[in-house]
Formats: sequence, C-alpha cells, structure tokens
Amino acid sequence: MLQLGSAAPDFSLPDSDMETLKLSKFRGKKVVLYFYPKDDTPGCTVEAIEFSDLENEFIKHNTIIIGVSKDDCMSHAAFRDKHGLAVNLLSDEDGKVCEKYKVWQEKEKDGIKKMGIMRSTFVIDTDGILRHMQYGVVAKGHAAEILTLIKTL
Repeated sequence: MLQLGSAAPDFSLPDSDMETLKLSKFRGKKVVLYFYPKDDTPGCTVEAIEFSDLENEFIKHNTIIIGVSKDDCMSHAAFRDKHGLAVNLLSDEDGKVCEKYKVWQEKEKDGIKKMGIMRSTFVIDTDGILRHMQYGVVAKGHAAEILTLIKTL
C-alpha cells in the first residue's frame, strides 16, 4: 500500500518519443506524477494544457511534470503535438505502473461499471519520497493547486 513518507515506486516507461524514462533518474528534482484516463479527451486535455501552461513556474521550483496513461506512444505524440504540450507523457500500456500506484480502479458511468484509470496525482520530493497523493482529481484548476503545494515543499 502506498503511504505518505515512503519511497515512490520506481518504474521505467516509454515517452511520446519512444525514449525510456526512469522515475529515479529525476532524483534531486521534485516530480509531479499524474495519471489520467485517455489522451485528447476533454478533462485530460484541460489538465495537460494547464500543467504545460505552468511549466516555467514548476521549473522555477525544481519540479518536472510527468503524465501517465495506458495510451501508446503514438497516441501521446499526437496528443502532445496537437495541443503543444510541454509535459512528459508516458505510456503504461500493460498497466503495471497504474497498479503500483493504485490508480487502476473500477469506475461507474451511466450505470456501467468498468476498470479504468482514476485521475490521480502524486508529488514526489527530491529524495524520491511520496509527499502528496490525491485520487479522484478534478482536472480544471488542478495544476494551479499542485503548483501552490509545490511552493510549500
């Protein structure tokens, strides 16, 4: 079970350019790791654009942004290019990282239950320690909330 103050589970995943990114490579920086359901859907687009728009503010606070979904690298590249996104988008096609972070959950929409990614965000400090976990995130305004939190770390 994930707990605040424990080490963030490490992983290696391909990004939108099919380059492998390893979470532990970012030690020494703060990391905002957010999980989202699907590329180019309304909420996911709002969230990714808002994080991208605040990229310079996050950089000022030694923070990088990583978004993860089960979409493939090609989908991520098209999503990034269509909206001019600055965030790193990682592909977790087999869902193993989603399971590590407990974001692969049963969801219900219009009375139909199915498994999917619960929109969630994790803030990891410069030593790789989980400092904030939020499940069931509302996309609009979330990036600004997280930036405010980052400024306190």
